[in-house]
Amino acid sequence: MKRVIQSTTIAVDKTFSAALIAWQKKHGRHQLPWQNTRDPYRIWLSEIMLQQTQVTAVIPYYHRFLSRFETVSALAHAPVEDVMAHWSGLGYYTRARNLHRCAQQIMTQHGGVFPSDPEQLVQLPGIGRSTAAAIAAFAFGARAAILDGNVKRVFCRVFGIEGYPGEKRIENMLWERAESLMPTSSIEAYTQGLMDLGATVCVRSRPLCAQCPMQSRCIAAATGRTASLPARKPKKAIPEKSTVMLVALHKGRVLLEQRPAQGIWGGLLSLPELSRVVPLGSDAISRRTMQRALRDFGELDAWELLPAFSHGFTHYKLHIQPVCLHLKKRHALAAQAEFVWLGLQDIANAALPAPVKKLLLNLELG
Repeated sequence: MKRVIQSTTIAVDKTFSAALIAWQKKHGRHQLPWQNTRDPYRIWLSEIMLQQTQVTAVIPYYHRFLSRFETVSALAHAPVEDVMAHWSGLGYYTRARNLHRCAQQIMTQHGGVFPSDPEQLVQLPGIGRSTAAAIAAFAFGARAAILDGNVKRVFCRVFGIEGYPGEKRIENMLWERAESLMPTSSIEAYTQGLMDLGATVCVRSRPLCAQCPMQSRCIAAATGRTASLPARKPKKAIPEKSTVMLVALHKGRVLLEQRPAQGIWGGLLSLPELSRVVPLGSDAISRRTMQRALRDFGELDAWELLPAFSHGFTHYKLHIQPVCLHLKKRHALAAQAEFVWLGLQDIANAALPAPVKKLLLNLELG
């Protein structure tokens, strides 16, 4: 018979936190680059980078970012284009824009000092309730509850909580659980333990139950439901979109357009898309259409189709057909401030979406 949490009235379980803290001190992670510090800047940066991104992917970006922006002041006073360039390839670019805005607000509204109160931290751009709690706990020893995706999975399995964790009713129940389980001391080890347990042992597929300090109390393990808990998000058909990207080249330079601040790849440089230059018709990819698309930028010499590819976003899949256009003459860009001609040798350090950067780097190598 399934043991299911039916009520939001949750009894305090001090043995949970004690077992987790003891496990973390012996088996948890202790040598990550952002650990063993009370510097809220470094802790905040790591927490933002780790949102929806694996530790192994974050570490090299974390080091590069800190080498360029050593302090919150350096980040706040840097051009946003520089910030985006150092974030390029990490994805979810709204995080980078919020990071820059947050640094500026810390300088202007808090005198360059991070607030220690989670209630104040959560008012800053890009910092949600769980992230605010993590920063406050690790930097200031504040007693605050976290509830990221990994923690939700741990709670759903250990306590047999049914339902999709993203549903408001279930999420509220999980927050109540998170608040009730916090220890009165060693909040840093407890918070890190929750993160470590979800990231290294209670993983989504093939959890290492034999190594888990919660095995004896885990309802999912006892009832053979580790594969079904937590419940997955109800599936929806993933929309698909298509676009034609223009790779316009002239004497070792490529034409790039700065995307609007809102939307996908917001604020990054990218390749112009045909639908933004000329209306698409039945002859969307033809010499005549290409000449029309480039009339403000130069004179077309030759063109060719490059291999098409696809890129997946959170909410849809984008199919991209790149077209390589060689110009015999390039016009000045005085009237098109959002466009720029960039040397191919500068592509690696430019603030470009990862698939566009990969395309252009391969083009340069070819």
